[in-house]
Amino acid sequence: MPKETAVYTHGHHESVLRSHSWRTAENSAAYLIGELRPGMRVLDVGCGPGTITADLAELVSPGGRVTAVDAAASVLDQARALTAERGLERVEFAVADVHALDFEDGSFDVVHAHQVLQHVGDPVQALREMRRVCRPGGVVAARDSDYRAFTWFPEPPVLDDWQELYIRVARSCGGEPDAGRRLLSWAHAAGFTDVTASAAAWCFATPQDRAWWSGLWADRTTESAYAELAVEGGHATRGQLAAIAEGWRAWGAAEDAWFMVPHGEILCRVPD
Repeated sequence: MPKETAVYTHGHHESVLRSHSWRTAENSAAYLIGELRPGMRVLDVGCGPGTITADLAELVSPGGRVTAVDAAASVLDQARALTAERGLERVEFAVADVHALDFEDGSFDVVHAHQVLQHVGDPVQALREMRRVCRPGGVVAARDSDYRAFTWFPEPPVLDDWQELYIRVARSCGGEPDAGRRLLSWAHAAGFTDVTASAAAWCFATPQDRAWWSGLWADRTTESAYAELAVEGGHATRGQLAAIAEGWRAWGAAEDAWFMVPHGEILCRVPD
């Protein structure tokens, strides 16, 4: 079976997990919530620290079960701790590669992936695998951001530099940072014929949200795996990264700053 060839651009630095731990089913999987019912079996692919996973487990209770997988074993400990803290017993975790999932055909009612397909080497194969392990009549759901479509105000040139650099680094790692606009195409290529495509956005415009968003990107730009990949790959110097980080902090301090992160979404129904 195919295996992962891409390198995860962000890594699991605290600045990355700060962002991932903010995510909930409400702010990151609202398009899926209406499909969930008590008693369902759910596979959460690329679960990270488990905040969406825990919400999904509550939404299919009572009687439901969530299996959460991630390519990185280290982050699963945080996810386990969160579900234990929330008293969720019908959640299990495993290390897995979405290109070759270690589950029987038709094992799940719903297969979900948030911000995963932009980071994998073969998103079409990933969707094929997600389809394989989803039962007939079930749903495969995926949501990904689209970096080229990010937009903000004010518009300092340094944030244009950041956007260009991030896209260059992500593609050098084997991913596709503009995944959101490609999800429908990838779903069709994977063999799905009944696909509902939609879009939604995060918006950071309050003083608290601006400080949080700009701060985590400033830290990520200089301290995360992304920073190391940028320097080691010859895409930027440490000095250039520091200038971008300072630009993020200055943007976040502007009283009228506004940032939008658009996402593409797909609900793919598996034929009976």
